[in-house]
Amino acid sequence: MTSDELIQLRREKWHVNGNPVRTLDDARSFIESVGFCLTYPSQPPMSLPTFLGAWHGSDERLPQHRAFLDPRARDATDLMVRLLRDKSAYEANLGDENNALLLSASIFPYFYTLVGDRNPKQAPQPGPRSPYSELACDTYKIIHRKGPISKLNLLDELGKGISVPALDKSLAELWSKLRIIRVDYLEREGASWDVLHRWAPDAVAEGVNCSVNSALSALLSKYLDCVVAADQQELESFFGNFVPRSKVREAVNALLAARELNFVHVGSRSLIEVTQAQPAHRSGTG
Repeated sequence: MTSDELIQLRREKWHVNGNPVRTLDDARSFIESVGFCLTYPSQPPMSLPTFLGAWHGSDERLPQHRAFLDPRARDATDLMVRLLRDKSAYEANLGDENNALLLSASIFPYFYTLVGDRNPKQAPQPGPRSPYSELACDTYKIIHRKGPISKLNLLDELGKGISVPALDKSLAELWSKLRIIRVDYLEREGASWDVLHRWAPDAVAEGVNCSVNSALSALLSKYLDCVVAADQQELESFFGNFVPRSKVREAVNALLAARELNFVHVGSRSLIEVTQAQPAHRSGTG
């Protein structure tokens, strides 16, 4: 495979070859096909499709900085929100509230296994060793009691003295551990949040009951299917956002040993791809 061939295969799969994603059915098919995508282009760029690019059918002249504010992104964002309402996709926090990682419904339980809480119905508690602040725990209680609830209404419920940045930080703490998830967006009220185990109980239950090794193996295979081929560093860089890099290396080596993944030469580089199933040979009859 040449580098140009890899680029063309990605462009076709990511719908930036003049084949835009404009309907809800198209959007469902797209997110299930790629498994992962960013909402908007990122800086620095990541080797992932973007929902905005798929909606436009092109990756040229897309808004880069604060793309969510660009009028050209509005229709794509509206379609993405319909996926969230439909539970055909879920958002995960990659450190930028305004450019989430979108995951398909079929792989989301595996992602939950990596980052979610094993006791999802137990409310988070503040403390010296807790990843949650007191404000985050108070925010969770309100979402649990009144969710889905918009950010604007959350501010009202929390009372005077709570700033928007403070609320954003608390929401990020809860979202990073998948205690809550964005389920809707209205321009006047902002994003709406709900407790994840109530919004998607089956996905959470499946994630809780899956082992980290199995989940990581499934996600690695889907990521490689999405990007066609990638090097070890790229895999460690992406999945290192969620698990230690040593675990990523172990999982990749195990999949290579099991021949579920294999090396492929792309130009002068040796990349990793999902092993293609070989057609069965039929024996002739005499």
